Amino acid sequence: MQHPLQLTDHIIITMDGVPTPLRCFNEYHSAEMLVDDGVETVTSVEQKKVERSIKEVVSVYKQMHSLPQPTLLREQHYQYLKKGLRHLSDAYECLDASRPWLCFWILHSLELLEEPIPAAVASDVCQFLSRCQSPTGGFSGGPGQHAHLAPTYAAVNALCIIGTEESYNIIDRKKLLDFLLSVKQPNGSFVMHVGGEVDVRSAYCAASVATLTNILTPKLFEDTATWILSCQNWEGGLSGVPGLEAHGGYTFCGTAALVILGKEHMLDLKALLRWVVSRQMRFEGGFRAAATSWWTAATLSGRLDSCRCCTEPCSKKESRS
Repeated sequence: MQHPLQLTDHIIITMDGVPTPLRCFNEYHSAEMLVDDGVETVTSVEQKKVERSIKEVVSVYKQMHSLPQPTLLREQHYQYLKKGLRHLSDAYECLDASRPWLCFWILHSLELLEEPIPAAVASDVCQFLSRCQSPTGGFSGGPGQHAHLAPTYAAVNALCIIGTEESYNIIDRKKLLDFLLSVKQPNGSFVMHVGGEVDVRSAYCAASVATLTNILTPKLFEDTATWILSCQNWEGGLSGVPGLEAHGGYTFCGTAALVILGKEHMLDLKALLRWVVSRQMRFEGGFRAAATSWWTAATLSGRLDSCRCCTEPCSKKESRS
């Protein structure tokens, strides 16, 4: 299936719409490797090991690809995703408690690729997610499991991506609100499930689904912004709970939750941006920690306009609205 926008070119689009080559094709790329100035530490030794392994991978990639820009294999992605909505191999058994996430990841990828979701497949997804909905509200990781904020986030977002009357009717909004209230804590935080752990992910999941389903109330999020703000530490980023080390994933979740609640201006935005950009590695190009590059980059992308709005006169803000 050929996409009408012909987005199969060797291209990365920057924020200003200009294509850019991969960094690894820059002749000065190797100069970005760590220089420890003769002071060797455990950290510097490990960093050099990482950079050497990456350099080997980059070298092989450059031998295989003559063009410096990557190719998005749209058709292969589409076929892979379409197949995943109907069948997954035994290797996915470990994600039995994350099945709404699989639906969301696949549907969101199709949405980003602007590929259609067949009506019959969409209906089947709706029916499956309806079986994941708990009798007491919220969604579980699979049929018969306990309601949990993470799969609730995934299920609600997946149903909203489908965007049909059938998908919207799946969500029991009254019981969903009851579930959110049941995991709300007196200090404004949320537990991931009844009797579960507290961290800033839960506040984001709750704010997202409450907004999407139009059940966001002052009572539901009373003191939540204050609690999230207490997770911003001296580094500038946000931790999972107050007093811990800042983390890319938690920084995204906390920042996004405050944006949803209209309270992002209460953050120390200058410190936040300083922390986020400081997470990028010179040689690798990505952000620190294997699983947090997306979260950290997404925070940076989502915060730029808000930071500009917070420093501009009202007249300039109004001119853009």
